[in-house]
Amino acid sequence: MENVNLSEEDEDLYSGYNNFNPAFYAEELENDEGFQQALRTSHGRRPLMTAKLPGTAIGGRPLASSFGTRVPLASSAGRPVTGAVQDGAPRPMTSIRAAGYSSTMMRGSTFDTLGQHRGPAPPLEEKNKDTPEEKIKILEKRVNDLIEESCMAHSSGASQLALEKAKEAKRKEQALVRQKEQSGTADHSHLDLTYSVLLNLANQYENNEMYPEALNTYQVIVKNKMFNNPGRLKVNMANIYFKQKNYPKAIKFYRMAYDQISNAHKEMRIKIMQNIGMVFVRMGQYSDAAMSFEHIMRESPNIKTGFNLTLCNYATGDRERMKNAFQKLISVPLGIDDEDKYIPATDDTNTNMVIDAIKNDKLYQMERDVKAQAEKYIMTAAKLIAPAIETSFASGFDWCVDMVKASQYFELANDLEINKAITYLRQKDFNQAVETLKTFEKKDSRAKSAAATNLSFIYFLEKDYDQADRYADLAMNANRYNPAALINKGNTVFVKQDYEKAAEFFKEALKNDSSCTEGLYNLGLTYKRLNRQEDALDCFLKLNAILRNSAQVMHQIADLYDQLDDPHQAIEWLMQVISVTPTDPHVLAKLGKLHNNEGEKSQALHYYSESFRYFPSNINVITWLGAYYIEAKFCENAIQYFERATLIQPTQVKWQLMVASCYRRIGNYQKALETYQNINRKFPDNVECLHFLVRLCTDMGLKEVQDYETKLKKAEKAKEIREQRVRSGRESTSRGRRGSREGSAGVSTPVLTSPMKSSITGTFVFLTSAVDSSNSSRGERRGGKNISLPGSNEPYESSSPKELDADYVDPLGPPTERPKTGAKRAVEDNEFADEDLGDDLLPE
Repeated sequence: MENVNLSEEDEDLYSGYNNFNPAFYAEELENDEGFQQALRTSHGRRPLMTAKLPGTAIGGRPLASSFGTRVPLASSAGRPVTGAVQDGAPRPMTSIRAAGYSSTMMRGSTFDTLGQHRGPAPPLEEKNKDTPEEKIKILEKRVNDLIEESCMAHSSGASQLALEKAKEAKRKEQALVRQKEQSGTADHSHLDLTYSVLLNLANQYENNEMYPEALNTYQVIVKNKMFNNPGRLKVNMANIYFKQKNYPKAIKFYRMAYDQISNAHKEMRIKIMQNIGMVFVRMGQYSDAAMSFEHIMRESPNIKTGFNLTLCNYATGDRERMKNAFQKLISVPLGIDDEDKYIPATDDTNTNMVIDAIKNDKLYQMERDVKAQAEKYIMTAAKLIAPAIETSFASGFDWCVDMVKASQYFELANDLEINKAITYLRQKDFNQAVETLKTFEKKDSRAKSAAATNLSFIYFLEKDYDQADRYADLAMNANRYNPAALINKGNTVFVKQDYEKAAEFFKEALKNDSSCTEGLYNLGLTYKRLNRQEDALDCFLKLNAILRNSAQVMHQIADLYDQLDDPHQAIEWLMQVISVTPTDPHVLAKLGKLHNNEGEKSQALHYYSESFRYFPSNINVITWLGAYYIEAKFCENAIQYFERATLIQPTQVKWQLMVASCYRRIGNYQKALETYQNINRKFPDNVECLHFLVRLCTDMGLKEVQDYETKLKKAEKAKEIREQRVRSGRESTSRGRRGSREGSAGVSTPVLTSPMKSSITGTFVFLTSAVDSSNSSRGERRGGKNISLPGSNEPYESSSPKELDADYVDPLGPPTERPKTGAKRAVEDNEFADEDLGDDLLPE
């Protein structure tokens, strides 16, 4: 036989598995037509297989061989001799030895591994779902699925959906019970499922605040003696009574649960006892609560219970019990190892990397949280009981410090000392606070930095800026990363008007602590002083994102928008301020001013009136309201505001002249005459008042007219003499001196208001600007809509030239022209009390 190569079109997926010597596979020779034809005799029958094939036994299977070259055997038809026929035949064999072949197979049949030529497999027998057993199984699976769906819905926040699923599970479970009873298979196997359904339903009722339904469901479970552990469910019932503020029943069920739970569950019993103590606290029975907490501290002490015990003893006022409770609190073991294990002992880089990784893992973070919480409880308890356990606050604090120094929390002793100084500061005992803080100058850097920070803050409040700057430097040297120290240093530099350097300190504080709101606020104020309104606005907008609903921050944003000529944004932000502090008169006045500048007189009147209602002593608000009513020709309404101004500034004659002028405008000449006479008694040299008296007496035919005319002539002559003196003094003043005065008069001194916030661990000072910004003149220049007195045909100030006109018009004649309050500037009162003016304030 010769080798026959397959063409490309004959190749298939298994073409590489047919290259082997078929002589070693005698069982398939009977399927080879060429071989069978050669074996047939002339009589047409198949002889017995008696010849030996190479490498095989007689009529046997091929023997394994480790030598010789395998020669492929081809048939006369040119097809490879394989265990399977291609082109529609069974798939080729992939192994020399047929898997699953047995000698009992019929001769002439081919072995099909994939079953392509076999008949269709008989179908599997389907289960009958109509049987009672199958129906019960389906119902049980559905109930379990509904319970799971209910729990998943509650975990995702859909409480109502969870309740609906729980109710449906209850209905399905009842149908399951009926099905079992009908089929006669009812037994105790369904108790676990019933328990799960009822418990889930009660929980969902409680989550939806349907407390009566939840209690009824729990009661069904508890009363059934076939259910296990009913005592634990009484804890849930007690919790519901606690939420309903039915404290006596809550204590009853907690005690029942405590009695029914065995001593093996020690932790649960401790938690129940803690709940009992908290209920007693809510009821105000602090002695009973203290007994519960003392029992817990004996059995299983913990920090939270020790703190609660201290609070209860403080409420009862028992000094000895307070001391014992504090000692128990600081003796509670935390179960945290010493942090020395995290300090590298060698210079091995790999070891240090492992230690750094351990220091930042979740377990170490949990340990730090536990320690921080314990320190917080101890510090709070010490500050609370220190004034009560001894005759004086200082001695009580010293006792707490001594106890802490002898405990495992000895590091808190320095913090307690600093809190002692802070308490002195709150009591305004600055000397004791300073003495206490100065004792930390020789201690460790952390305590030294905190003490120096507080000392800097104290001296800053006392306006001793040199000492404040010195201690701020000490705090920074002890701990450069202390943001409070950097803020104090920036404040002292700010006061010295070195705004660029102050901004650098505030930026460094923010770099060390990005959540330092004081540094961000002060940085914004510094940018305002540097006229960098955009940068300041960016700072305050960031701060507003951190401190929501902070009226001070929102006011600064509104003021910056006003400086940037965006009145609509300024009004919007001021409206937000009003929503937080609706009774702030300065913000209301600011809103009135902005609306007045925009020409919205009605809105301006509303906000100015509200500002006057909350603070009736703002002279600017009074001036605007009086001018508005005069412009609207409601002079009787303007009188009350000018009378208020007279009470605020009794030495200013212009307010009294305005009151008298309002009486003249409404035709009440008798009241006007009395007002002018009162003004003349207080200000006998006032020329304008005498002019009005002369004219009123002339019109009314009074005999006092001669006396007033004589006084008027004397006053006018004295006025001329004063004016001559003023002119001569002004001419003798040198131009250089006048120029230096003008330059110095243009310098504005910044105002530093009281700090907004201070903390016990450091000092945080907010530098705030006044509510009415210093750039109000810019708003007045804009459109000439500033607050001013009305300029009319009959002015209200002594500087008016028409009041001194000899031709007097009868007040009963035609009405005067409507005043223009928004179109003219405020008339300067430059003719009153000229004798009090200095040479440097006189005009050129």
